[in-house]
Amino acid sequence: MRYGESVVVRGMSALVLVGLTVCALGCSSGGSGTNPPPVSGANVVALTVDGGPPGLPFNNGNVAFASLTVCVPGSTSQCQPIDHLLVDTGSFGLRLLSSASGGEFSLTTVPLPQEMNAGNPVGECVQYLTPAFTWGSVRTADVKTSGGEVASSIPVNVIGDTSFNPVPTSATNPTNPCATGGDADSLLGLGANGILGVGPIAEDCPACATQVIPATYYSCPTPITTQCTGSTIPLAQQVSNPVASFATDNNGVVIEIGALSTPTGATSLSGQMLFGIGTQSNNALGSAQVYQLDDFLSFTTTYKGKAYPGSFVDSGSNGIFFLDSTTTGLPLCSSNSPGFYCPSSTQQFTAANMGTNMTSPGANVMFNAINVDNLALGVSAFDGTGPQTGDFDWGMPFFFGRTVYSAIFGKSAPGGTPPYVAY
Repeated sequence: MRYGESVVVRGMSALVLVGLTVCALGCSSGGSGTNPPPVSGANVVALTVDGGPPGLPFNNGNVAFASLTVCVPGSTSQCQPIDHLLVDTGSFGLRLLSSASGGEFSLTTVPLPQEMNAGNPVGECVQYLTPAFTWGSVRTADVKTSGGEVASSIPVNVIGDTSFNPVPTSATNPTNPCATGGDADSLLGLGANGILGVGPIAEDCPACATQVIPATYYSCPTPITTQCTGSTIPLAQQVSNPVASFATDNNGVVIEIGALSTPTGATSLSGQMLFGIGTQSNNALGSAQVYQLDDFLSFTTTYKGKAYPGSFVDSGSNGIFFLDSTTTGLPLCSSNSPGFYCPSSTQQFTAANMGTNMTSPGANVMFNAINVDNLALGVSAFDGTGPQTGDFDWGMPFFFGRTVYSAIFGKSAPGGTPPYVAY
């Protein structure tokens, strides 16, 4: 789901809806899926769609997770593998949930150096449309994949960093508050050990290099009890997409996730994320249709003859979110499954997407709306849909059974000029 500001300013970000998999009496057991054949190569990391990190008191459905290793820059000993990182094509940069807030990453084990700007520590707030927010320090790390790809000395965001300054609130910072909506600075609030943002730009807030954008980057003077104030920050010090900093395979990602055997779900699915597009024999674009994105990183979805030009593909959203209940005619779920539609029987829809490089929409995309309230206990992957103001948010169910490409702005890639998505 998108951040609270225009993507020219902030980009997009994950929507993590939690507390799913509530089962009414008589629900069937979870189904299965068909996983893609594993792909080998140094540019591959495994993906899994499961219930989330151990210790999570609910099943975090429709989330693809990956693992990475984070190190103190230049170190081979001060490193920590982090699993259950939410893979998000709708945001940019690595965000680690601190162990002090229930996550896996420990600043004690891996004391990442603090990012500084004009002599002061840097903090970042991320506002979501849920609404929710995260807050934490910006630090420098080497980010490594299991295959050996390395993003050296890049800025990352440590969420829930209790050794850092407090959240800027409206009471203490009325011109630039952070705390709007619910606090997601915990495992309970985030549902993951962090977010791996691999969206189609390198830095997460280009406009912040020249403008003070409310509820974004902050200058945080010491001592830590001092309130932070909004500030500009150079591109080189912004939280950034690790893929763009790889020595090779750095022009985008390819995501492959298994297909559902039934719309009502599977207990788990697996797949892989390949780094680079057309850079290795395993990540060729092939016959995929390219949908070039506009300045807002969006394309047009046409549904029932009406165009929705602010639509986007976002693996960090755990459903396909479109229109509202009045427009779709679909009833909303109970409080057990907030944010989703719950029709009495499975409904099928079709829509078509069109990029800025196209003169007419591509092939129809079919998707289902199921009764999420009736999901079987233990289901982690399902065809969930829900309301969205105006445009289409093509979330995780869109990825099931597809190979989806996301090319990074400013890089060279086959099939057209990035940024684009392709499938």
